[in-house]
Amino acid sequence: MNNKSRKNWIEQLIHSTMRAVGIEIERKQNPTGVNMSYNFILNYIGYDVKRIEEAMKEMQAQVSLECYIKAFTLHELGHALDRKALLDSLTKTLEFYEMKKNHTIYEQYSDYNLISMLIEEHEMNIAFEETAWANAKKLNMEYGIVDWDSFEKAKNHGMATYLKLYEKDLQIYNKLVSEQTDVGRPFLFA
Repeated sequence: MNNKSRKNWIEQLIHSTMRAVGIEIERKQNPTGVNMSYNFILNYIGYDVKRIEEAMKEMQAQVSLECYIKAFTLHELGHALDRKALLDSLTKTLEFYEMKKNHTIYEQYSDYNLISMLIEEHEMNIAFEETAWANAKKLNMEYGIVDWDSFEKAKNHGMATYLKLYEKDLQIYNKLVSEQTDVGRPFLFA
């Protein structure tokens, strides 16, 4: 299948999944390096064909490309169903964005208050991901779009990305907290 055919095929899978569950929103090809995403401000699903194919390689053929795309389409629609909560988080999202824009990576990871914001952002994102997957599960239960084994594997793969980043930053956070605590303790001689 050539590149253009593959892009059309992926677009059709996304569209047919939306049509099957009765939730059709705009779709855009976005070469962002993110397989699929939901833009809650502009209310569209973006997808990156190249990244989808890379993600499939990472999964080592545990799920067919068709099931993967359908599961992630359901997931992005799960975000769309949670749009009000996402919009309500916009102020906080902008705070995180401004902090990252105004502070170097070094500052973010060496200042307790800044890394606390990174942890808070991770926790907020994970909560939104869990809600989107719960909504996707409900859609899949009602419409039977993807077999459950493939759905769970796609879900686990998607959640792993968020959880790995969170765990990495949480280790740095805990180390920083520990170092600050150690600085405040008096030195004891044995």
